[in-house]
Amino acid sequence: MFAGTENLFPLVPADTAVALGAFLSAGGRISALTVFLVTWVANVTTAAGVYVAARTAGRTFFRGRVGSKLLRPKALARIEALYERHGTWAIFLSRFVPGVRALVPPFAGVAGLGAVRALVPLVIASGIWYGALTYVAATAIRNIDEIGSFVGGLNRLVLAIVGVALLIVLILMHTRRGKGRRRA
Repeated sequence: MFAGTENLFPLVPADTAVALGAFLSAGGRISALTVFLVTWVANVTTAAGVYVAARTAGRTFFRGRVGSKLLRPKALARIEALYERHGTWAIFLSRFVPGVRALVPPFAGVAGLGAVRALVPLVIASGIWYGALTYVAATAIRNIDEIGSFVGGLNRLVLAIVGVALLIVLILMHTRRGKGRRRA
């Protein structure tokens, strides 16, 4: 549900909610596949809805008195040119960037990008993103012992590196202090 809301309110923490749902799916009450499908359908449906609304009324709005102050005609023309040139790839890549992914479909609609060029990359990229996110979160719980061991080992390694670095700094400070005393 959050993944759908994200297209209307970009600051919604959709990825966190999806990861949590997938993580909890390991408990067996819901499958990771169900989490993925609900997420993907909700995200694609609202993104397509925003695209269609912007395609239908967006240009008229931005050419009106209020809209032209929010987005100047030159900026609108620039957006149209960018979408004409890079629309498919821009939409595809934007789906992997939280916050940004919500802004691209409405501007694709305002720019008049065709439905196939706008929605096909959106559907594919959203499937890849939410599929990967769901998979990683769902499998993380199954491998929690290995993850804990890895993080523990990583913490020990970092602590050792910091200890050695601190020792080197202390030796250098002591050495420089000793040279300063001999000169005086």
